[in-house]
Amino acid sequence: MKKLFLSAFLVLFTAGLSFGQSFKTEEGKATFYSKVPLHNFEGNSESLVGLINLDEKTIDFYIDLETLDTGNGKRDKDMKLTLETKKYPFAEFFGKLVTDFDPESSSVQDVIVKGTFKIHGEEKEIEVEGTLQMKDTGLHVTAGWILSLLDYKIEPPKILFIKVDENQEIKIDALLKPVDG
Repeated sequence: MKKLFLSAFLVLFTAGLSFGQSFKTEEGKATFYSKVPLHNFEGNSESLVGLINLDEKTIDFYIDLETLDTGNGKRDKDMKLTLETKKYPFAEFFGKLVTDFDPESSSVQDVIVKGTFKIHGEEKEIEVEGTLQMKDTGLHVTAGWILSLLDYKIEPPKILFIKVDENQEIKIDALLKPVDG
């Protein structure tokens, strides 16, 4: 009888680990890399908010664009004016995991997510490559893609006659903690 009870408990416990697992963060890192001739710079935020539901294979992230910091106050002000952060304060992504992910493995696994990225009031379907890794402390996610400012009706700013590159490299890195059921 004890063995039957233990076996039933282990089956239910393992099933609970495999299905319905949700992970969230409110302090992930988002970085963008930008170029102008003869100069590169980046902007960072430690305020990336995200939720991953492994059972539903959904990925949901957003960031308050006011939290982006390039290390230069004037550049930050110009960037926020260009992005119109008072009118469009958030960048958001919602998508579905389209590749397999094994939550029982602790190895880094390459994944692809397809979904909608929204910024500056514009939405575009994108495909994002990244990694997921199950750790003792949660689910570690990294991802990156190239964002074309023109796709989102964002006019690349100019400094005198020098224009910021319309293509921005975006990267995220976050450790998502299990959500208590």
